[in-house]
Amino acid sequence: MSKVFSWFSFLTYAVVTAATPGPNNIMSMSNGGRKGFKAALPFNLGIWAGFSIVMVLCTAFCSLLSALIPKIKTPMLAIGAAYMLYLAWETLGSSGDIQENHTRDGFFAGLFLQFINPKIYIYGVMSMEAYILPFYQGQALPLLGFSLLLAFIGFAFTLCWSAFGSAFKWLFSKHARAVNLVMALLLVYCAVSLFLA
Repeated sequence: MSKVFSWFSFLTYAVVTAATPGPNNIMSMSNGGRKGFKAALPFNLGIWAGFSIVMVLCTAFCSLLSALIPKIKTPMLAIGAAYMLYLAWETLGSSGDIQENHTRDGFFAGLFLQFINPKIYIYGVMSMEAYILPFYQGQALPLLGFSLLLAFIGFAFTLCWSAFGSAFKWLFSKHARAVNLVMALLLVYCAVSLFLA
């Protein structure tokens, strides 16, 4: 019996990872709170452009690596699961205080931020190795589609963080313990599900 691609597991991982605080989300929230949603949009569009480029590069790298070293999947899954459990632990212990960075906030700042943002590299590599490549290895169009989908999910959450701006910061801080617990449990689920497929 052939395996079926698990959209639920994949989207749970992608959404939880994209929704949690990271450089993109925190800077988008900061810009939205300071400048308003519309004025912060160029930064978010820069994120989307850079995110798309990085996801395509991660997909090409993972496809090449998996083709050259077929046995790479198990170690990558173990590393990915360990990283997810680490994120869950860090999320659970987080105070909810969000540090803002006001240094730059235009299109090119959002674009270039993606090339130094470790969170999205891990997001892309783990998505490919754990969920996508086992089903779509060597299929260029589906892989490109997944790359762009991952970038869009990330972009959608930066828009959410930007739209909520300082109100979302207040809400996150006020209910940090409950939000952190839910996010941590979802990350544990994602880590465990890697080995159940």
